[in-house]
Formats: sequence, structure tokens, C-alpha cells
Amino acid sequence: MLEERERDIIKALHKDLSKPEFEAFISEISMTKGSCKLAIKELNHWMRPQKAKTSMATFPSSAEILSEPLGVVLIISTWNYPFLLSLEPVIGALAAGNAVVLKPSEIAPASSSVLKELLEEYVDNSALRVIEGAVTETSALLEQKWDKIFYTGSGRVGRIVMVAAAKHLTPVILELGGKCPVVVDSNVNLPVAAKRIIAGKWGCNNGQTCIAPDYLITTKAFAPKLIDALRYELLEFFGENPMESEDISRIVNLYHFTRLTKLMDEDKVSDKVVLGGQRNENRLKISPTILLDVPEDSLIMKEEIFGPLLPILTVENLEDSFAVINSRSKPLAAYCFTNNEEVKKDFVRNISAGGMLINDTIVHLTVSTLPFGGVGESGMGSYHGKFSFDAFSHKKAVLYRTLQGETYPRFPPYTAGKLGLLRALLGGNTFHIILSLIRWLKD
Repeated sequence: MLEERERDIIKALHKDLSKPEFEAFISEISMTKGSCKLAIKELNHWMRPQKAKTSMATFPSSAEILSEPLGVVLIISTWNYPFLLSLEPVIGALAAGNAVVLKPSEIAPASSSVLKELLEEYVDNSALRVIEGAVTETSALLEQKWDKIFYTGSGRVGRIVMVAAAKHLTPVILELGGKCPVVVDSNVNLPVAAKRIIAGKWGCNNGQTCIAPDYLITTKAFAPKLIDALRYELLEFFGENPMESEDISRIVNLYHFTRLTKLMDEDKVSDKVVLGGQRNENRLKISPTILLDVPEDSLIMKEEIFGPLLPILTVENLEDSFAVINSRSKPLAAYCFTNNEEVKKDFVRNISAGGMLINDTIVHLTVSTLPFGGVGESGMGSYHGKFSFDAFSHKKAVLYRTLQGETYPRFPPYTAGKLGLLRALLGGNTFHIILSLIRWLKD
């Protein structure tokens, strides 16, 4: 499907987001293909029962853990990566043996339509159904009883999903977001760091990515150098007029365009722009924009930006950045650029985030052996690779015993000797077991 209908997918992404073909191929088509191939290759291994150790209390016995399907699951996907973030969880759910109902986002209508058309053509409709629509349809779906709900999107809607799921005691996976920080030390290779920050921010759907850098933190002394490096590399990436660049996505719709301009035009923020700030409402374009030392109580620092605006906060010492991050909700991702091994260790030890990356941004998403998911308000549950299979599986515990051999002390009538033997058995000390067994046999 992804190979035969690649052009249809790329056209839909361009229509919804003006997403460059290169970006569409890498972040949507190629990554989804990789997930499919991995599931096909590893599924037999993932399904294999896991042997489990047993205790002396159940001797003789054996045990295993079986993965079984949950049943019928609902997947509500989002608009910024409408193919990847729809199909990645679908792959895990189908691999685990579930039936799936997929609700794509109406905010990316072209992609939603193509998804429905392709999945109905290429996938068994008894295993997967696609329901298009907006709030009314989503609300109707949430009223039903599901065996699991997987939602990707905002925290506001995530709370609605969780309330609806609670009525049926339905487990949920919530892939939300948050304000992903980037700490930049002064000892880094600045051109490389600047390129990787830009690639993770503006090179990934123009900042409309849940793990895109939301704000930078560096020292006051280093901030001017960092801004100069970002300015230079932005010019190299997108030219003198990034508004005309074909290598950067547009804002998805007028609502989000207005939301972003409101963040930028707030009284105490508008004079903090040091680079960019251009916008075109008719084309839904906002240029890469850098702001320096915006107030921490401003709107742009209170909500997830999800767009091409990048505030830089400054601190006296780099270690002060940890307190800034920890004063906020736990992010979906946290990044740190440094060559100092102690700073790396302190960052990993002291910052809680869904995922973490040292000396780069975004690319941890591509590692299938790492779980992808949030913590706290950035989400719950995780997926990718085998974690997707596990997310949609019930791990059934099975203990096997024969009808030969019995632990008679477990049965009434209870005596002091039986209690002593059971204490020894459960304690696992062989010498005490032998002594207790002798005493019990003498009773």
C-alpha cells in the first residue's frame, strides 16, 4: 500500500500541510514501512510465550506468560503526521491480534480521506474500520465500550478521552505533548548543534510536532553566539526569504495560525523577537521566529507552542536550567547539548521526561527498541516496535501443575508443625525446610 500509493500519500500531505516531499517520505512513508517490516520479521518472536520461574510453594510446577489480544480497540489519531501516527499504532494493534477502529483527524481532511480509501482497499475490513468525521463522530465513538483506547493529541482532549474511558473502565494510552526543553552548553560544536536544533524544530513540520524543541535554555553569555549560529544555519536551510521556501511546511489551518500570532503579539512578548516574525495569513505561513528572554508568565511559556516560534531563556549558570525545567509539567521529550560528561549525567538523573536525547533532537523517535510515550501530563503508556505489540496485548499468567505430588501442610486441620513447614517453604532456606519437615513428620 505504502509503495504502490506513495504519490497519493505525498499529495495529501502537501494539500493538508504543504509538507515537503522529502519530509513526507522520511517521516511518514519510510518510518511506517519500517514499522511494518519490523512487525512482520519479529512477530513470531513477540508472540512466543515467555517462561517464568516458579516458587518452592508450587513445586513441582512450570509457568509462562502468554500474549493475547485485548479485543476491539479504538485509535484516535492526529493531524500533524496523519499517516505515521495513525498507522504506527494500527500496526501494533493488528499484530497483537485485535480488531481496530481508526478515527483519523478531520483537521487533515485530504490525508483522512486517503487513509480511509487505502485501508479499505488494502486491509481486511473485518479487522480494521476507518471512521471519518469531527467532534460528533468522535464523541459517539467514545460512548461505546472498547477494550482499549489509544489517543494522540492535546492534553485537553486527552482528559475528555480519559473521562469517557473511565465510564467503562477502559484502559487508555495517551500520547500528548508538552513544552520540550533544549539545554545548550557553551562547549558544544555550535554549527552542528544549531543544525540539529533547526532540523528538530523547523525541519519537522515547521514546529508542529509533539517532540519538537519548544524552548531553549542557555547562559546569558552564550546566548548571542547561539542566536548568530541559528541565524546563519536558518539562512543556509531556507534562504533569505523562508516564507518562500518549499522546504518548510505551512500552519495547518487558520485557527492555529491565529493562536500562534496571538502568542507572538502579546504585549510583553512582541518586543522580544530577535529573528523572523513574518507572517502571511492568506498562505498560513509564519517564518522561523526566535525570541529572547520572554517572561516566564507569558502565554508562549505557559502552553505548548506547536509551531515555528522558539523562545530562548537565559540563566546565569547552566545548572540553573534544571530548576526551570522542573518547575513545569514533565515534557514528552527533553534535549541537552553538551560535551561535559557530568552535565550529561546530571541532566539524565535530574530531569524527568517521556524520552531524552543528548546532543540531538527528535531522532530518538526512530529507534524501535526504545519505548515512545509520555510521563505525567505529557501522556501515559508507550509504543513503537515490540512496545506497540505489548501495548495492545494482555499478558496472561499461566501456572501448570500435575496431579502427582502434594503439599499436604496447606490443607486443614492446621497445626503448629504445618505452619512451621510452610514458613520454611516460603522462606526458601533449604536447611530450615528440612528441619521443619522432620518436625512435621513427627507430629
